[in-house]
Amino acid sequence: MRIIIVGAGSLGIHLTRNMIAQGKEVILIEKDEAIAKELAETLDCTVINAEGTRPDILEKADIDSADAVVACTTNDQNNILIGLIARDAKVGKVILKLEDRQFMDIASKLGFYYMINPSSISSRYISDVLRGINTIELSNLVRYDVRFMGVMATDKIIDMKLSEISLPEDSAFIGIYRKGEFILAEKDPKLYEKDELILVTKADMIKSVNETLGRNIET
Repeated sequence: MRIIIVGAGSLGIHLTRNMIAQGKEVILIEKDEAIAKELAETLDCTVINAEGTRPDILEKADIDSADAVVACTTNDQNNILIGLIARDAKVGKVILKLEDRQFMDIASKLGFYYMINPSSISSRYISDVLRGINTIELSNLVRYDVRFMGVMATDKIIDMKLSEISLPEDSAFIGIYRKGEFILAEKDPKLYEKDELILVTKADMIKSVNETLGRNIET
């Protein structure tokens, strides 16, 4: 698997090391010369010192043959731009790190499915700790081949109730997010535009789940 990672912040570096350890081919792009030079000497991967939003730089990284692109710079707009370039190059998986909820909404409207918001996750966890609540991080729940998914409602399932959607085996709805509110699946809500479905499944059923929900994308 060939992965292009743009941005050598803490997330980018951690991900790069993790992917190298898994035997993946990684190309890391970082615009800061000093950081890029240091990483080139310590990481067993290709490090390109350049601005990752430039199409010619992404071409230099051979984006056309990449299996995945992860845009994790410190600038949300840049990450979306990188994502658009990657999608135009027909990259199978495009993952965006977005700090601002506004840009997450924009990215969603642009059709991006894989988005992470580290600060939001961290702030919620810290808030719970300060309130004396011992929550379990999702990462601690994902074991073996179990996967949790967040899926935006598509035209195929809008106006349907959760009970009317036949998920593949070993899959189940947990609930939906709607305008900041979480609605449990047992309430069997009718789906509307911009609803986000939360469900649990097994790794080998992800493709079938996507197809059932009208998301015919590579997994």
